[in-house]
Amino acid sequence: MKKIGRPKADNPKDVDIRVRIESDIHNELLEYCKKENITRAEAIRRGIRKLLGK
Repeated sequence: MKKIGRPKADNPKDVDIRVRIESDIHNELLEYCKKENITRAEAIRRGIRKLLGK
């Protein structure tokens, strides 16, 4: 019998990272997300990729 449900992702996001940041940085992050129309998680992923030179 075929399994029912959501298909497996090609690149699952299975690592959870928690970081405490200052409120002014958080506000800048929210503004960036609003301007780019992306989630906070996606903005942080972009920042990490930029730091890693990818």
